[in-house]
Amino acid sequence: MKLHVLALSAALALSMATPAAHAATGPGVSWQAAAADADIDRYFVQAKAEKKPVLLYWGAKWCPPCNQLKATLFNRADFIEQSKAFVAVGIDGDAPGAQKLGTRFKVRGYPTMILFNPAGNEVTRLPGEADAAQVMKVLQLGLSSGRPVKAVLADAKAGKKLNANEWRLLGFYGWETDEQQLLPVAERPATLTQLAKASEGVDTETTTRLWLKSVGALAEGKAADPAQLPRLRAVLADAGQSRAQMDVLTNEAPDLVKAFAPQPGEARNALVAEFDAALKRLNEDNTLSRADRLNALQGRIDLARLDSPKDDPNPKGISTALLTEAREQAGKANREITDGYERQAVVTEAAHLLGRAGLWKESDELLKSALARSHSPYYLMSQLGGNARKQGRKADALRWYEEAFNKSEGPATRLQWGSNYLAALIELSPEDTPRIEKAAAQLFAEAEKDPGAFYERSERSLKKVGSLLSSWNQGPTQAAAVGRLKAQLDGVCGKLDGSDAKARSACQGLMKKA
Repeated sequence: MKLHVLALSAALALSMATPAAHAATGPGVSWQAAAADADIDRYFVQAKAEKKPVLLYWGAKWCPPCNQLKATLFNRADFIEQSKAFVAVGIDGDAPGAQKLGTRFKVRGYPTMILFNPAGNEVTRLPGEADAAQVMKVLQLGLSSGRPVKAVLADAKAGKKLNANEWRLLGFYGWETDEQQLLPVAERPATLTQLAKASEGVDTETTTRLWLKSVGALAEGKAADPAQLPRLRAVLADAGQSRAQMDVLTNEAPDLVKAFAPQPGEARNALVAEFDAALKRLNEDNTLSRADRLNALQGRIDLARLDSPKDDPNPKGISTALLTEAREQAGKANREITDGYERQAVVTEAAHLLGRAGLWKESDELLKSALARSHSPYYLMSQLGGNARKQGRKADALRWYEEAFNKSEGPATRLQWGSNYLAALIELSPEDTPRIEKAAAQLFAEAEKDPGAFYERSERSLKKVGSLLSSWNQGPTQAAAVGRLKAQLDGVCGKLDGSDAKARSACQGLMKKA
């Protein structure tokens, strides 16, 4: 799923509690930093006393879509004004207790935005992938309602009558960051289909959105009802409707096409042509942010390579005209963007779409030219490593992945980048036992210093390390290295707080398979 959404430019002065919070959030709003349960509890007490809702933002300094939010939503005058009506809490994913807070609030992906009522009940998760103006409308609906979307969903499923605003809360709910708070994943497509049907006649935009999501990526590749194809074509042909559903159409273009045209052929080609026209219109729409416009261009590239193998580094079927547009728009973005937040969001997206188009030289050059101006160059280094790996340049790939790990900042980020580096080593140079053992040992040493290492994203990074070592352990040399690493990890587990059963269990389970 693409999360490259909402690009912004920063403007106003920042009032923040700590430098760490500055990294997590953006300028213009008086965000209060949270790094532990005590911080959160204090802010909820404050919210209850002041009868204000709480808006919780979870993000990371390097994260492109987080930077997009900083540049198109958090600096909007209406958002800044609206923020006076709620307690704004920013959680930097690399703060000491951030990953534990991630477990508490069931958040995994960056960014996640959750609105709570003054009583501390979750009202809704905001759709970070939507247009900034749409997000503002949903935020205002949530603030005025205060009613948990879980209760709204229960009423809708029970056949109770909802008003247009309640339907809009469901349609523009952050389904991608739900983490099964409302629904098990398996039930999502059928429920969205049910909601789309039940909402008919109340709010056309919401009905269309629910329906599109029910047949797009959230439907997990299931075929759509062919009788509904004219409905999709009507959305694509109508400039107003396609603009309103911009994020769904750009992010889920391949899934929607494959749902209605599962096999290559004339039917698929015709639908791709209609989709391409709609995406081209969005790509040229100056009312959209630069990131959203590039997302539309990437959607066009993804459709052009739809019949190529998924990981084909040199896809066929992309027209010379489309390749020219990719080069020109990526170059224009690189030349014109001066804001650091927008650069992190847009340049990384531009480099990605160049790679998807098979323009690897241009992608590499763009990333290299942007390194010195990025506040998180290690993210770009990882992209350079990925580019090299896809092209079969193993030594270059490992060099970039290693440099990205060495330059990465923050405990959760370092574990994530380190596990990626270890994965590259085991894939591309499995015979290099000393280097693999050294990387894994460094990760365990860093986990020992991080009180949140066995929670959420950090735990997933370490589980990945354990799984990688298990798959790599195929001979006596590897077994000896794994044995030494297990002994090191046992020491880490033994030093954990005895009262933290969750962390101890996670730590002790890492190397069982290995």
